[in-house]
Amino acid sequence: MGWVQQQCADRVVDVFGFNALQIGLPSLDLLSANRIPLRIKIDTVGDVDLCCHLTELPLASQSIDLVVLPFVLDFDADPHQVLREIERVLRPEGQLLIIGFNPWSLWGFWRWVNRLPYPLVQRPRSFPWNGKYLSIARLRDWLQLLSFEVDRGAFGCYVPPCGSAKMLGRLSFLERAGDRWWRGAGGTYLLRAVKRVKGMRLMPPWATVTPSSGQRVLKPSLTGATGVRQEGKSE
Repeated sequence: MGWVQQQCADRVVDVFGFNALQIGLPSLDLLSANRIPLRIKIDTVGDVDLCCHLTELPLASQSIDLVVLPFVLDFDADPHQVLREIERVLRPEGQLLIIGFNPWSLWGFWRWVNRLPYPLVQRPRSFPWNGKYLSIARLRDWLQLLSFEVDRGAFGCYVPPCGSAKMLGRLSFLERAGDRWWRGAGGTYLLRAVKRVKGMRLMPPWATVTPSSGQRVLKPSLTGATGVRQEGKSE
């Protein structure tokens, strides 16, 4: 999980706002490098800030600035509805980081072997082999339908799955070689998406607006962790 922690830290450090959300994998703090004042962990079970169904988040619409979604869509029964809920709670220009398992990798091949009626190697059909392993191409299609703008994904974990620390050490060279020669074949990926709303342009709290005669304007103001904007009076 070191790759996941580092990739998230690099991408959340410069994301600003009022409220951030990590959905799933509560054992890791993937928002630790971020400076948003209110950071919430959500999952269906476990020691989290909020325990709920991921397809029905008990959060106000357009109330979240950043969502980190590690290894959730691969295992949820309705991943598309999870994305719809995230789109609902994200503010315009809010960011979403998705981490998942890549089906076009040695990990994906091992999952396929493990799901055969008579697998070559007997392994328990549990995490992470019981997931769906959604491809980046499919996720891009879903996100674009939800009006997200998607960046190019990052890949990692090129070493094949094995339980021996000695073998992992011997195969560590694959991490460097894979990132250079077969970048799209990493066992895990991170995809960044930004929620876009047509006809809307966000302005920082310190920006000034000169309205036309008699026009009312909305002046954003910092109001703490709730992130509520207050309506200014017309000048």
